[in-house]
Amino acid sequence: MRKSMLFFGFLLVFLGLALPGTQGKRIPRCDLVKILRRHGFEGFVGKTVADWVCLVKHESNYNTAAFNNNGPSRDYGIFQINSKYWCNDGKTRESKNVCRINCSKFRDDNIEDDIRCAKQIATRARGLTPWVAWRKYCNGKPLSSYVNGC
Repeated sequence: MRKSMLFFGFLLVFLGLALPGTQGKRIPRCDLVKILRRHGFEGFVGKTVADWVCLVKHESNYNTAAFNNNGPSRDYGIFQINSKYWCNDGKTRESKNVCRINCSKFRDDNIEDDIRCAKQIATRARGLTPWVAWRKYCNGKPLSSYVNGC
């Protein structure tokens, strides 16, 4: 019995190490600021990194695995990218899948694909208006607190 428990414990540890990137994580605010700056978000579509950090805070609370079921469509990942227009989740009828990606890719801790799609969304919209949280909590508000100290 003891040997089987020990084996099971090792198996769990091995699986946890063998599957990196499959679980989401919360990205600390200042780490996100650095990532967004590195990926050219400052001034992108006329918005600041503070706009983007505010958007992420209110859409996903910095959680790369965030998920929201809106009924006919769902939102995925740190930017809460919607399955009706931007990705394919296999559940949303008539998904446009503009970013040409499976929505599940937006729920892991690698946000490179999330960034590419978010930039595509913002480019097409010429801003951040597709994100309800940005319109409600960030647009026209003082945002320096989102980047201060970073």
